[in-house]
Amino acid sequence: MIRLGYPCENLTLRASTNHTLRLASLTEERVRAKVAENLKDLERILRWNREAGFGLFRIGQHLVPFASHPHFPYDWAKAHGEELRRLGALARALGQRLSMHPGPYVNPGSPNPQVVERSLAELRYSARVLELLGAEDGVLVLHLGGTHGDREKALRRFVENLRGEKGVLRHLAVENDERLWGVEEVLRAAEALGVPAVVDTLHHALNPGRLSLGEALGLAFPTWRGKPKVHLASQDPSRRPGAHAFAVAEADWEGLLGALPAPADVMVEAKGKEGGCPGQPSRTPWAEKYP
Repeated sequence: MIRLGYPCENLTLRASTNHTLRLASLTEERVRAKVAENLKDLERILRWNREAGFGLFRIGQHLVPFASHPHFPYDWAKAHGEELRRLGALARALGQRLSMHPGPYVNPGSPNPQVVERSLAELRYSARVLELLGAEDGVLVLHLGGTHGDREKALRRFVENLRGEKGVLRHLAVENDERLWGVEEVLRAAEALGVPAVVDTLHHALNPGRLSLGEALGLAFPTWRGKPKVHLASQDPSRRPGAHAFAVAEADWEGLLGALPAPADVMVEAKGKEGGCPGQPSRTPWAEKYP
């Protein structure tokens, strides 16, 4: 069985879990308003997903904007914990698997202690969101970051700086990228930390190392205790290598199906969001039903 999902927003509903604000506007009143908007849209998306046949959703990193910033104005987990627990229960009732994916600014392997400190704070925030949601199968996806002139030292720092982060490691999964870290190297970090590895098909096509897609998936899938997750995307031909297309090309979808060694959850990273997934549903009636 294959379940499909998409990240952060739903274009049909015009709903997003990534409403944010500028750091200069970081007041409790304004943040609470953005969080309320994000949580309302999260509920709309979860209900839509169930009826439309989607089983995965990646929550936007700005669900609680600047939550990991040292100047954040209030205890966000206490203030929003009850609503997050309610939405987590709803997600489970609707069969929705949730995830988060901090951006490239999160780099625990950096040689700069301040970057590491900020990165760990963002990862702790993400893990806390998944914990409050009660997302037992929730996944916190992370790239290995830069090489900083020495691949081995960067990989060691990444592992060492995360080794004691039990709350983060509970949900963490590490992912290959299109330039620096292939699946084989990501598997080294995953093994050292005792976490699973996510294979991104587009990244692997651009940075395959010695492995075919089938071989990469065959090595990554045993690292998962639960159902493995895979990222699927197609290259936008008009942009730089690694840029996602609006929709997944049929050849890329068929290539993944032919390479999968077992059932998986597939996160479709298309610019068209739910409309970029293979066999996407009709978009017309949904916005009226989930206002």
